[in-house]
Amino acid sequence: MAYNVLIVEDQDIPRELFEIYVNAGDRFRHLLSISNASAALSVCKSNRVDLILMDVMTELDHSGLDAAEEIKRQFPGIRIIIVTSMPEYSWLARAREIGVESFWYKDGHKESILDVMERTMAGEHIYPDETPLIRIGNTTNRAFTERELDVLKELITGDTNAEIAARLGVSIATVKSHILHLMEKTGFKTRTELVSEARGLGIVIKPKERK
Repeated sequence: MAYNVLIVEDQDIPRELFEIYVNAGDRFRHLLSISNASAALSVCKSNRVDLILMDVMTELDHSGLDAAEEIKRQFPGIRIIIVTSMPEYSWLARAREIGVESFWYKDGHKESILDVMERTMAGEHIYPDETPLIRIGNTTNRAFTERELDVLKELITGDTNAEIAARLGVSIATVKSHILHLMEKTGFKTRTELVSEARGLGIVIKPKERK
């Protein structure tokens, strides 16, 4: 019996490639491709879905991780592979918390998506050890501490240090210290430059920015 595969991907080229991979053999059957993660649950309710290839950032700002969480709640037997090209630091941990079976980066992953699909359906959980290495200024994303990344993500909002401190439950002095360390590591002269580069590279992405 072939496994029915739902593809959730809003970009044409990756979606077409996934369809080719799914149709390459007799183990999988392409059920449907959609561009909006919010529609995935409805597809699961009206069809037999065995596996979902779920992008994180989909059409109309709907998050694939949010959709995956609801699907796992209602249909725990459906297996999900999160697929993304963005190195946002928090997504790996959240996917594990949700109970997503596997996680695959579109760029630079050592294993093919077809191999990950096969192994996922065989009961394995396939996750990369860490996010992709991305150079930012004079350093890389792996040089930042998790707390520095938390602060960097909040800087995207444009809020004041006091507002960020309140949201993270730390002092204003602590926020200032983390910002200083971020500036020193990257070599950027202004926080605007720092935020612009981090956001453009996908190192930090606020939920409201998902597309």
